[in-house]
Amino acid sequence: MDELALIQSAKKGDVDAFNRLVLAYQDQSFNVALRILADEHLAEDATQEAFISAYRNIGGFRGGSFRAWILRIITNRCYDELRRQKRQPSQPLDPINNDGEEEFDDPIVLKDEQHLPEAEAEKRELETAIQKCIEELSGDFRTVVVLVDIQGLDYQEACQIIQKPLGTLKSRLARARISLQDCLQGAWELLPADYRLKGKGQP
Repeated sequence: MDELALIQSAKKGDVDAFNRLVLAYQDQSFNVALRILADEHLAEDATQEAFISAYRNIGGFRGGSFRAWILRIITNRCYDELRRQKRQPSQPLDPINNDGEEEFDDPIVLKDEQHLPEAEAEKRELETAIQKCIEELSGDFRTVVVLVDIQGLDYQEACQIIQKPLGTLKSRLARARISLQDCLQGAWELLPADYRLKGKGQP
């Protein structure tokens, strides 16, 4: 995909070119919104509204990382929704399939088709615990964890998205990780050894 050429065409009103950009980034955009908002329908709405806004304002894109530009619009939409909710608790991210069983399809859990059923159950339990702890973070802390630790963006892109200097990003990320680590001690036995805090009754 020649991203630069598509951007230039989209700036000239080429809807097909813009749609190709949407296809390239819609999954990651939705995953970011889903992690921040913890609600599938709200994430869908935020993603759709963000891409509409991006299309209307693509003439203002001045270069650099197009992904960072799109994800900044996404996160701003999510912040708007969080403010609208006035920080009310959101519904847990436990989607249900038609058989009444929980479904888990998220990038935070590495796919491994060879694992045992017990290991899969533990991964699912850990995934649920992680999401609940993420939801307890404030919006600013939640966003940096989602961008860096879950989506794997580098610091430079993350800084562009949150529009804060590197020092602020690192500070928020460090504090968010400490909060998550502390929160996840309730799932201590499921955590990799490096994530376990000592001095709280654990061996």
